[in-house]
Amino acid sequence: MSERIIVGLDVGTTKVCTVIGELASDGVLDIIGEGTVPSQGLKRGVVVNLERTTEAIRASVRAAERVAGVPAERVYVGVAGAHIRSVTSHGLAAIRRGHSITPADVERAIEQAKAFPFEGDHELIHALPLEYRVDGQEGIRDPVGMAGVRLEVDVHLVAGGKGPLANLRRAVEAAGLGVQGLVLQSYASGLSVLSPEELGMTVMLVDIGGGTTDVAVFRGGRLAHSAVVPLGGDHITGDIAQLLKIPFEEAERVKKKYGAALPELADPDLVLEINHEGNPMGGIPAPELARIIRPRVREILHLARSSVDEVLGPLEVSVSKVVLTGGAALMRGIEELARKQYNLPVRLGRPGGISGLTDVVSSPAHATAVGLVRFGALEDTVAGEAPLPTRPKRSRDTQETNLWERIKGIFKDFF
Repeated sequence: MSERIIVGLDVGTTKVCTVIGELASDGVLDIIGEGTVPSQGLKRGVVVNLERTTEAIRASVRAAERVAGVPAERVYVGVAGAHIRSVTSHGLAAIRRGHSITPADVERAIEQAKAFPFEGDHELIHALPLEYRVDGQEGIRDPVGMAGVRLEVDVHLVAGGKGPLANLRRAVEAAGLGVQGLVLQSYASGLSVLSPEELGMTVMLVDIGGGTTDVAVFRGGRLAHSAVVPLGGDHITGDIAQLLKIPFEEAERVKKKYGAALPELADPDLVLEINHEGNPMGGIPAPELARIIRPRVREILHLARSSVDEVLGPLEVSVSKVVLTGGAALMRGIEELARKQYNLPVRLGRPGGISGLTDVVSSPAHATAVGLVRFGALEDTVAGEAPLPTRPKRSRDTQETNLWERIKGIFKDFF
């Protein structure tokens, strides 16, 4: 497989989505393949049935390969679920007097920060430097070459449970694929939907999926906070199914066709067409469906906000803007409801900065899969142009430090 073919695999609770991209020599990322199939074997982002998950991955990848005309051999895989833990850790390195700070000094400071003791059996996924300080001077983005005797760094660490991550890898490998890397889903989504202007702001990303809602705060283009809310679109569907006494599949159809997060946006004259065991059930106005949906959406948005308030302070003070993405964010009224709850500018985030099959992958439902390809493209660009097997080894932390620095230039012609 050419080193310029990059594959993103979003293994979600409701769908498995594969996106194949080709990185052109001019840095443009062409999407050349896409395959989405219903997900089986996952619950709240975690593998609960290995065989069914493998089958869904295999079907999704084959569909994308047929469109692209190239094989998918190694993939970047998105990770989510309640087992994800994140924290901002502090690292320190002493510098010999009279010497400039070197990349090795930066690595020592980052390594100390990475030693944070996560509870339980966890595996580190990301170590993303946020800010450096030299002899107490704050706001330094790159300290290499500077003079000083004390180097400090704040690093955002993201870890996942070893068991869930091992099962995810097994499912991918059983489908005949190699795992190029694991990437936090909200981090990947941010790579695909944030505009160049937003990269210079402090933005909260709320990625509402089927089983979970992934929250991320990007500050100056860097991941400053992340969290996972164990609620998503499936819980909205479950509420509809329970209160209307209909099967889950029918509730999902009704939600997608008639659903709204605000009753005032629903047609007051519309009576829902609900099928149960082949017999239509009438008499439920569309605004009534919205009244069922609204409390759960409010809860999801509230929990997303709380995850930020507890770490960074009040949302209105710590964040300038909110971007909603993910398949469940397509429901009418969610943007308006979020504006009311957050008292901040809110927009719907769609993948950008790409060419090729843009009409196919422009939905918020593709945010993570496209972002995984974008992550791979940026990592490949940072590492250089040599084929991967012979490419000189570089620290993954150094690569991740530099990823966001390249995004503005890559995205500028597409927004």
